[in-house]
Amino acid sequence: MLGWTITEWQSAYRTGAQPAELLAALLTSLPSPDPAWISIIDQTALNARLTQLAAQLKAADGDLSSLPLYGVPFAAKDNIDVAGLPTTAACPAFAYAPTRNATIIQRLLDAGAIVIGKTNLDQFATGLVGVRSPYGIPTNTINPEYVSGGSSSGSASVVARGIVPFSLGTDTAGSGRVPAGLNNIVGLKPTRGAFSNTGVVPACRTLDCVSVFATTNEDAVMVYDVAAQLDLTDGLSRAIPSEAKNKSLPAKPRFGIPAKPEFYGDALAEQAFTAAINQLEAQGATCVPVDFSLFDEVAALLYDGPWVAERYAAIRAFATAHEADIHPVVRDIIFKAKNFSAADAFIGMYKLADLKRKADVLLAQFDALVVPTAPTHYKISELQAEPVRLNSNLGKYTNFVNLLDWSALAVPASMRPDGLPFGITLIADAWQERALAVFAAQWHQGTGLKRGATGLALAPSAPIKSNATSIDMIRVAVVGAHLRGMPLNHELTSRDAQFVLSTTSADNYHLYALANTTPPKPGLVRSDSGSAIKLELWDVPSTAFGSFVAGVPAPLGIGTVTLADGSTVKGFICEPSGLAGAHDITEFGGWAAYLASLNKTAQP
Repeated sequence: MLGWTITEWQSAYRTGAQPAELLAALLTSLPSPDPAWISIIDQTALNARLTQLAAQLKAADGDLSSLPLYGVPFAAKDNIDVAGLPTTAACPAFAYAPTRNATIIQRLLDAGAIVIGKTNLDQFATGLVGVRSPYGIPTNTINPEYVSGGSSSGSASVVARGIVPFSLGTDTAGSGRVPAGLNNIVGLKPTRGAFSNTGVVPACRTLDCVSVFATTNEDAVMVYDVAAQLDLTDGLSRAIPSEAKNKSLPAKPRFGIPAKPEFYGDALAEQAFTAAINQLEAQGATCVPVDFSLFDEVAALLYDGPWVAERYAAIRAFATAHEADIHPVVRDIIFKAKNFSAADAFIGMYKLADLKRKADVLLAQFDALVVPTAPTHYKISELQAEPVRLNSNLGKYTNFVNLLDWSALAVPASMRPDGLPFGITLIADAWQERALAVFAAQWHQGTGLKRGATGLALAPSAPIKSNATSIDMIRVAVVGAHLRGMPLNHELTSRDAQFVLSTTSADNYHLYALANTTPPKPGLVRSDSGSAIKLELWDVPSTAFGSFVAGVPAPLGIGTVTLADGSTVKGFICEPSGLAGAHDITEFGGWAAYLASLNKTAQP
């Protein structure tokens, strides 16, 4: 059972294996000592949980399918409450005994899962390295000279070694992604609020996300589908939009990648990322270099701006009375909060809002961003010598994501010539984590990599099932201000519309630059002559189509547009009366090319 996936645990039970037998053997087999664990359940606690599980199965009339995680063992980072086990946040003086499970733990138990222990972490979830804990250092599972990544170090370790098929981490600045990338496993970082944080020791409560580690994307999604539910006891919990439950990326996605990726001198990481991009393009993706300096500005707010005060606020009472009990590096980071005022916090909020507006416009041009999960690997000795700077380097491509309220998924990509793993991360707008996982599952399968550090081959990938009934969509052709990257594209994305593809109209259309419109808009008019006009097709949920159409201003309207292949869709058209003072721009073949010509003309 070492290295089993959730599916393999389920298969064992369907063919007659019993949880009592398998889980008792699992507990007996756990190596000791093992710095990945802070606490593990004993046989008495296991027996009590097995009694509960038997009652659950009886209430379900023996139907295993009604308990999707029946008898599946998992681990939880030790800043997540599990009744019967202490919560330490890797600080012995902070430890307490929770009497209730965190909401996410309870949901997994209700689905039949069995938590077998609590895992080590960078103290108070502050770090991306896994070395800031009095409980020991969980080493990298591929090469023990190197860091495991953090702060969810133990959670990544027990999954990569195949001890459990999945575990829970937390992610504020990359703690659910960096350890995945450094240990050859999958790290699913959901949208903020998708998983409840009730019963989770906060780091930055407004940014924190419980995350999922697994050796396959399919396993990560199974856990996500159980855990992603609104929790009214958590004021920051959010209901997943129904439209998000069956989303997927296009067959030939458009990805934004760093124009000048940073690897801090690690040539092997650079080569691995180049190879990954080449492979994505070979599989049909379009990868477009993008200036990532905007994201550096966002990331700077997390540790060099007022958000560090949120870490202090989370443990203020304890920190005031127990300063000496806090790891010195963690203490120095958290106590920087004293340098910021309430006014600084508001100034930071305003700056983030402005940066997010720009970032959302950039992201709207793509189906996702693709970045290195971690730009390099560091040895434990190197990290201990330079604990802050090197930690910061590891967060180069993770720190900005939660601030922008985006989703992300870390997936293995290759093994470097030195034997260390290299991973990429897909980053998209909120509520895209399932869509990312569907794409990542196919990608992962094509790498030929083993599962984590187990040496076991990936099983043939089964399609990730939709978690929703089919939603009626209305396909709409857009030609101007609603195109990706244009100022009104948000009117589509805010309604959970899905980009389908870029194409052209039939060759009997004229395009006009309309007069006196804000923002500038074109008008599409059918005629007996004309040209093919570039456009984009978007699928708009039928439930949102009415409100979308209601916002279309005259002289524009929604009519029927004929495409180059002869098919028809709903799309933007223009009333003839709106052409007064308009300029015929058909020769440019599309709105974007026309705007580009204006920019060239304006340049000195």
